[in-house]
Amino acid sequence: MKVLLVYPKYPRTFWSFKYALRFTLVKKATHPPLALLTVASMLPEDWEKKLLDMNVSSLKDKDIRWADLVFISAISIQRESVREVIDRCKKIGVKIVAGGPLFTSSYKEFDDVDHLILNEAELTLSPFLKDLESGSAKHIYTTEKWADITKTPVPMWKLVNMKKYTSMNIQYSRGCPFNCEFCDIPILYGYRPRTKDAEQVIEELESLYQHGWREAVFFVDDNFIGNKERLKREILPAITLWMEERRRPFTFITQASLDLSDDEELMRLMVQAGFDTVFVGIETPSEEGLSECNKFPNKNRDLIKSVKKIQRFGLQVQGGFIVGFDSDQPSIFEKQIDFIQKSGIVTAMVSLLYAFRGTRLYKRMEGENRLVSNTKNYSHSSDEYTNCSTNIIPKMQYNTLIDGYKRIVRTIYSPDYYYERVRRFLKDYKLFQGIGRFRFSYLFAFFNSILILGLLSKERIRYWKLFFETLFTRPRRFPLAIAFTLYGFHFRKVYEKI
Repeated sequence: MKVLLVYPKYPRTFWSFKYALRFTLVKKATHPPLALLTVASMLPEDWEKKLLDMNVSSLKDKDIRWADLVFISAISIQRESVREVIDRCKKIGVKIVAGGPLFTSSYKEFDDVDHLILNEAELTLSPFLKDLESGSAKHIYTTEKWADITKTPVPMWKLVNMKKYTSMNIQYSRGCPFNCEFCDIPILYGYRPRTKDAEQVIEELESLYQHGWREAVFFVDDNFIGNKERLKREILPAITLWMEERRRPFTFITQASLDLSDDEELMRLMVQAGFDTVFVGIETPSEEGLSECNKFPNKNRDLIKSVKKIQRFGLQVQGGFIVGFDSDQPSIFEKQIDFIQKSGIVTAMVSLLYAFRGTRLYKRMEGENRLVSNTKNYSHSSDEYTNCSTNIIPKMQYNTLIDGYKRIVRTIYSPDYYYERVRRFLKDYKLFQGIGRFRFSYLFAFFNSILILGLLSKERIRYWKLFFETLFTRPRRFPLAIAFTLYGFHFRKVYEKI
């Protein structure tokens, strides 16, 4: 068999970092498609495999014609690109095998896909392969069981051109013990975190190392600290030892709940292991909003104090924020702006509340007839998701919500607010990691930042003020300061396009 593994294109969102990546001239995407690379390792060894990430290179008809089967994995935000790939495969006459969160949650919309491998591939891929060999492959393969991820193979990194990405990625755990109303992670992966063992994690890090990678590694876990005790007892000490033996080749990024701030030992161990960035779902400074969405880890605490504590321990906090909860009042927009500025969260991703299929929020909105797909009064499609789209009819006046959302984004990404937030963060942040290894792509980014932001942009005065202030007073933070200027440029460009 010849198999083409296709990763569809992401739309233009704040998370894509497309405009920031252009400064490097080389990097095309943040990280490669881990699911497809893992699936590739599960396929028969004698099959010929190629990976095509549409975020890195374009999909040509000759690529499709080469293949006996086209494998697609995707999340909801890639829906439009997924439809394009399916239509092209159908036109050429190549069969499609599809899986991943999008197809698992919305498989009824993809009846034209030849084979749907739903839920977790560790359980549903093998039966498909056996039936395919015997000529009796079915349309849908699904299960209600959870996979034992200690049996998950190492991703097939040889399929990837690593130079095109800013980070590689691995997965340590699946599942989250919390039950936020808007989140589909417990539905896809369960409430009880399942983890790999220390030997597996080290084997995956070693594989990346042997393939020549020496930059950032993203632990894609939706809540890395779901099993705190195992992290502290086994995983982090093993990573630390391996990192020391290899002269610390990586820095690590992950996602975690805000209760990380309550465990000082865990934060110290993460920093010792090489973690320097953590994404946290803050969602809202409103206690009513947190109660409404059941954001349990964030309730009844000083959110800014918790963020500052994580920063002081040496972890940059990236934050996710949401507006559009039923309890939100018009004052929420200024409260969000004020919170983001005071927290020093530079990478602040603000979204409108969106109901993903299968979530408790989706079912509630469906029961209340408040999904956009159920009314003719709203033009947004429930099949599309970007940071600034919603498929919910809000309690707040729709135009008030949209105007307020725009005000938040326009304000926090404006040069005045953004550069001030960068300075505030750099002042409080305790930097424990080194600046990393020299890369020509980042040298290009540095000189391009001088040209575009320092000479040609309207923000050049703020750029040079941050440039020299950081260079002379906090030189170890200088590379991070330049990176933040590129992020800010990206956020403003995305907002302008939207």
